[in-house]
Amino acid sequence: MKGNRITLDDIAKKVGVTKMTVSRYLTNPDKVAKATGVKIKAAIDEVGYVPNRVPVMLSQASTKTIGMAVSSFSNLLFSDLIDGAEARARKAGYEILIAHTSYRPEEEERKLNQLMSYQVDAMILTDPVHTPLTIKRLKMSKIPVVELMSLVDNPIDMNIGYNHTKVSYAAIKSLIECGRRHIMYLTARMDARTMNRQTGYLTALKEHNLPAHIYGSEAPSNFTIGAETMRQALLEFPEVDAVFCTNDDVAIGAMIACVEQGVKVPDDISILGYNGLDIGNTTVPKLTSIRTARYDMGKSAVELILMRLRNGDHLETHMELTPMLSLGQTLTTEETQALSRNFDTLYALKMPPLLSEEPSGPRRWLKRTPKER
Repeated sequence: MKGNRITLDDIAKKVGVTKMTVSRYLTNPDKVAKATGVKIKAAIDEVGYVPNRVPVMLSQASTKTIGMAVSSFSNLLFSDLIDGAEARARKAGYEILIAHTSYRPEEEERKLNQLMSYQVDAMILTDPVHTPLTIKRLKMSKIPVVELMSLVDNPIDMNIGYNHTKVSYAAIKSLIECGRRHIMYLTARMDARTMNRQTGYLTALKEHNLPAHIYGSEAPSNFTIGAETMRQALLEFPEVDAVFCTNDDVAIGAMIACVEQGVKVPDDISILGYNGLDIGNTTVPKLTSIRTARYDMGKSAVELILMRLRNGDHLETHMELTPMLSLGQTLTTEETQALSRNFDTLYALKMPPLLSEEPSGPRRWLKRTPKER
């Protein structure tokens, strides 16, 4: 079948132009006369021509591609990140090549090796933890690298993200200030960001001599996991008066369980989500959540890459973002005001030493089969 592949010569003969004109159109349509471009596009669409990028990738020229390693395709928060990156890249004539890593550093190592074999011009990463070989390969490649979502201590190159530990600490501190004393952390999938949020949760509780109550599952997060763990918590920990959730999926699941059990939110139990997904606006009541700027993060990552590629500028490597609070109804008015106030002064908050020992309260995990995990 390779011998029957349609070539640039075939397109050029069909349109009545030179092979160079077709090549120029594929590289930069604006450099070809508009009428000629229309004919070339029509011929390409008619015969189903697919450009062969191998010669470009084997040359020293830019491939006009940016690799992007995404932790999960099932987690909705990454779709906004991808949309932002693709919107900015497309405007500059670049394409995003996406690989799925399943939150596993070893899988990221394998997928990044594949992306780099295509001679991508830059790389965007969404996990804060990498294997030593991944770090070595990226540093030796000399291509721009942007790590997103989490603020990391020693970035490979550039970094845009949130200090999830400090954000969680500020959130739990606010709930305690408003009188909540039996606060549960509802979690799923023990990835690095989940554990950072747990550290902030535990640190705030320890500061106020309150016990920790952690319920969750090692399985990927979804509404079902949130509902199941919340049902278990209501049975074993009926005095719970606030639930801090690692993301909006489990938060909405927790709300479903509360409705089933006749628990009033936020009168009986406050529920706080994380990430501010749009689906939270459709729940009754609307979910209050810590909103992260994922679309803007994706755009900003590509913008930093483009500036580096064009000018060689070494810009600020750490860009710490401040979260906002989506205005839902699953916290009381007092709690919403406290969280908004603490987020506004997040950098002025002085955290006590991070908790390193195991929490004093119960840790409960859903028992799931290996297949379910």
